[in-house]
Amino acid sequence: MANLTFLCISFYFKGEEFLRSCKEAGNTVYLLTAKKLEDKPWPKESVDEFFYMDDDSNTPENIHNIVKGVAWLMQERKIDAVVALDDFDVEKAASVREELRIPGMGLTTSRYFRDKLAMRIQARDAGIRVPAFTSLFHNEDINRFTDETPTPWLLKPRSEASATGIKKVHSKEELWEQIHNLGERRYEYLAERFRPGDVYHSDSLTYKNKVAFCLSSRYLNTPFEVAHGEGIFRSMTLDSKSKDAKTLEKLNAKVMKAFGMQYSASHTEFIKSHEDSEFYFLETSSRVGGAHLAVMIEAATGINLWAEWAKIETAVRNGTEWKLPNARKDFAGILISLARFEHPDMSKFDVQEIVWKMNERYHVGFVVKSADQNRIIELLNNYADLVFKEYHAGMPLGDKPSA
Repeated sequence: MANLTFLCISFYFKGEEFLRSCKEAGNTVYLLTAKKLEDKPWPKESVDEFFYMDDDSNTPENIHNIVKGVAWLMQERKIDAVVALDDFDVEKAASVREELRIPGMGLTTSRYFRDKLAMRIQARDAGIRVPAFTSLFHNEDINRFTDETPTPWLLKPRSEASATGIKKVHSKEELWEQIHNLGERRYEYLAERFRPGDVYHSDSLTYKNKVAFCLSSRYLNTPFEVAHGEGIFRSMTLDSKSKDAKTLEKLNAKVMKAFGMQYSASHTEFIKSHEDSEFYFLETSSRVGGAHLAVMIEAATGINLWAEWAKIETAVRNGTEWKLPNARKDFAGILISLARFEHPDMSKFDVQEIVWKMNERYHVGFVVKSADQNRIIELLNNYADLVFKEYHAGMPLGDKPSA
């Protein structure tokens, strides 16, 4: 098996298990990250060299600088793979691959995993149910949408993660006011019908163009509610034998096929409408879900998405085989909240089902695991009450962990 060189890109502190697994496979591992993250507890023993940038944006100028930097690096060092560990780094990685002809997802396919408008068009054209939507390119299309689609509507940035930057509007006049306020940036947004419902997520691994692993879960507070300070982030895994889980597994596979996913981790969200009880596609991403969802998934199944993703990347480039480890079928749930205290006392969370506790300033959070799904529901509900009364602080939009 050849020694490969991976350039990992992450301008958010995450993916430590990917880096470790990638290094354990015998690869050379480089990490491009933000200078402000230099002191984070990266697994330095697993990274051969760090490269830092002050600018973490996806502006054309910054992406061009990244491409130039990687091109300079490649004069002396061959790079076999470029991997984006965070949602906001997908464009960076795709641009590097395109310009320097490195195998992997290019710019066109990457749009389906970053651009909410591209996602909706591709899903709709593949026969996947999506909420009614419109681009903001053409005035007549917008007016037709407002005349034909019931309110309220959501005004969404096309390239933000999760619920960041979303605004709910209730009338045609209000929507046009918001559009005019966007000025020349209106093309960076879309408008969509708001469908009240329960939001689910399917976290999966794709290998050789097929979904090899998929676990679906339900948010107990929607990402929109959490992002706007109205809830505590909670999610719990579904019973894999349930009707909803089986439906979501099929839908997730259909999305991955339609979007051209060949190999990667992915995190895909659907909403089950209160109006008609149907599932609608919301968005997807070519990475492990954020907000420590991977910890919850590993608690329920024993599958570490970060580590297995790294193994898939290595196997694909070496032409070797990857096999999914046997997965358990326990249940797990997660709760995370911004806290009023810098170092909250977590001693009140002491039941045996807690298998992980969060250790971040001004946050409280944990993962619970049990063979009994009802026990997970009980714990998440009881502890949500405790957290809200004694710990919870409002979460600014920019601080919410992307799911």
